[in-house]
This record gives sequence, structure tokens and C-alpha cells, in this order.
Amino acid sequence: MENIGREISEYIMAQMPSLAAFALKVLLCIVIYFAGKKVINWLVRAVRRILERGKVEAGAVTFTASVVKIVLYLILVLAIAVQFGVKESSVAAVVASGGVAIGLALQGGLSNFAGGFLILLFKPFQVGDYIITQGQEGTVQKIEILYTTLHTFDNRRVIVPNGNLANNVIVNVTASEKRKLELKVSIAYEDSIAAARQVMERLIAEEPDVLQEEERQVFVAELADSGVVMGLRCWVKTDSYLKVLWHMNEQIKNEFDAAGLHIPYPQMEVRIAGKGSGDLKQE
Repeated sequence: MENIGREISEYIMAQMPSLAAFALKVLLCIVIYFAGKKVINWLVRAVRRILERGKVEAGAVTFTASVVKIVLYLILVLAIAVQFGVKESSVAAVVASGGVAIGLALQGGLSNFAGGFLILLFKPFQVGDYIITQGQEGTVQKIEILYTTLHTFDNRRVIVPNGNLANNVIVNVTASEKRKLELKVSIAYEDSIAAARQVMERLIAEEPDVLQEEERQVFVAELADSGVVMGLRCWVKTDSYLKVLWHMNEQIKNEFDAAGLHIPYPQMEVRIAGKGSGDLKQE
């Protein structure tokens, strides 16, 4: 037992220089990591400031900052690996082969990266725009390297892959400064079309958010089954679209009531074809 203990002690003593050197390398790597992390954060912030001062679009700023951050962290990993005696060429080979493997495994991620690049290049939307796509809609909050974040009107956060955005239909609601408002409402066949037209034209003229210098229309859109469908078209500022729509709906109902105009609703008449026969005729 004494011989075994002595051999173990001698082995440990012999390995002390190597263990100390390894501990120093680990300590150095920890220092490099935390120092590198601070430098990376500082550089990313600096890139953001430079791009923002250059009045670069907000989505491009976010995307570029994400790419720079990833590249700098890869460099940091390489620097740490070199401290353990790994040759630069070996690290480069591992990174290259690993990149191929990861690329094959994460084809969707590469598609999202390419999609983000195409979004920034062709600019179908920008940060701050309200878009509708794939059953989702909201204000674009940020465009990152792989995903675009939407903020919905009911305070939800929707994360949409850039690849899907680049390959699907996108409706940019706020791309233009003005929008055409179209509203349709029915009146009974017994009511006067001229009276309904007069009410609707007056409401358009009195609405402060309607662009009066633009074309305005009030017309008979359809002779439907249950009534005459009146149409209204006018131009409004994009920011005021919903406000005008909701207000006009309310005003039309109130003014139609005051003018004795009726908004019909589907009805069914049931007539007895023959007295006591029990046969019913529906119209």
C-alpha cells in the first residue's frame, strides 16, 4: 500500500507542471471569452450607431448587426481553440466541414438567411410598416438575420421566418401615404336612392379626415336580393383609414335612421298555398 501511495504521489507531482499549464490555459480562455464578449457587444453597438447616423433603414441595421455579431463570435471561438494548441488550419477545416454538415441539416435556416437578404435588398416592407402575410398581420418591429418580428394590434408578438416572407404574398398596408376607402351599405327597395346618395355625399364632405381634393364617389353597387347596395369611395390618409371607416359606418346608420331610410336584413316569408291543405310555400 505504501508503494502504491508513493507512486500515485510521484505521478501527481510529475504531472503538476502540465496541470498548472492547463489550468492557466483554461483561465486565459475564460478571460478571453469575457473580454471578447464585451468587445463584441461594443463593436455591434458601434456598427449600429454608424449605420443609424448614415440614415440606413432600420431593418438593414438590425440585419447587419446580427450578421456582425455571429461572425465576431466565430472569431472568438477560433481564438479560444488556438489557446489549446489547435492549429488554425485544423480549426478552419473543422469549421468548414461543420458548416457543410450544419448547412445540410439546417436548410430552412439558410433559406431564412437568404430571405432576409432579399427583404433588405428589394424592400417589400420596412420596420414600422403594417403587413398581412400567411394569415398573420401586424406592425414590423424588427428584421433580423433569420426572422422578422411583427407586433399585433392586441399586443402579441408574431415571429415569421424570412424564407416564408420571401416566398409568399405580402400585403403592405402602410406602403403608401393614402388609401382608398370603400364602404357598402344596403337600403330597402322602397327607399329613395337619391335620398341615400344625398346623405352619403354630405357625410363625405363633412368628414375632416377625407382628402377632399381627391376623387369621391357615391354609386349603386348592386341590386341585391334583399335591398339596393349603395357604394361609397373616397381617399383618406393611411393612418386615418380605420378611424374614418368606423366613424362613417356609425354616421351612416344614424343619418339613415334620421332620414327614414331602412337598412334591410334577410327575411323569409311563409305563405299557406291552400286553406287547410297543410302545404306551405316559402319565398
